[in-house]
Amino acid sequence: MAIVRWILLLACWPLWLTVAYANPFYAPPPPQEDAPVFSGDAELGFTRLSGNTDSQTLIGKTLLTWLTGNFTYSLRGEVRNVTKDDKTSAEQYLVAGRERYELDGPHYLFGFARWEKDRFAGYDQQLSAIGGYGRQILENDTHVFSLEAGPGYRHDRLREHGDYRLAVAYTALDYQWFFSDYADIQQEMSFEYTDQNTTSRSLTALTARLNSKLSLRLSHEIKHNSQPPDDTSERTDNTTSASLLYRW
Repeated sequence: MAIVRWILLLACWPLWLTVAYANPFYAPPPPQEDAPVFSGDAELGFTRLSGNTDSQTLIGKTLLTWLTGNFTYSLRGEVRNVTKDDKTSAEQYLVAGRERYELDGPHYLFGFARWEKDRFAGYDQQLSAIGGYGRQILENDTHVFSLEAGPGYRHDRLREHGDYRLAVAYTALDYQWFFSDYADIQQEMSFEYTDQNTTSRSLTALTARLNSKLSLRLSHEIKHNSQPPDDTSERTDNTTSASLLYRW
């Protein structure tokens, strides 16, 4: 299997009214027997405050998935921009490509490549490539649970302190509980270990389906860097959000 053949530049990214990082678990879920060959979802929105406070938030997130034999491919893009009193306080971009190859039984191989740029995190950009093995622990009408792990490589380009080329040990889990026909809870976690730092990500989300294509999502996200660059003031970013999710 060619681990990841591409990171494609998205022509445009839908925008949504929340603050978000990439989902920490990068494996596409196992396709259902009646799954469409091509599908996608997007969360979008824009908010602006004026008067005593002058600010605007413009954030977008999209995911495209397509199936080819035993392969599941996904392409995700995210963008975030927050300004207050004409000064930018957050600016983030992400593009990631992912593939999953189904083996016999509850086993799969995966690979992904991810490019991130966060203006206020101390990095000019980060490029990661990771591959490995995953196992589908549970898969039924109520519970879906996956674990995966593997080695990888990350290139960190700092704004003021040069470049770092790092070996990565990656592990992640993904759990979904479908507690009704119209709602589910999802918990995703990932850890990336290097000799410079450990990056951990967590996403907890409650999704309620309004109709066949539109859902309401409440989520809390955490991203922690054990040793961020010197010009970064915080190690942990927390985000609580409410958004509309459109699937096709």
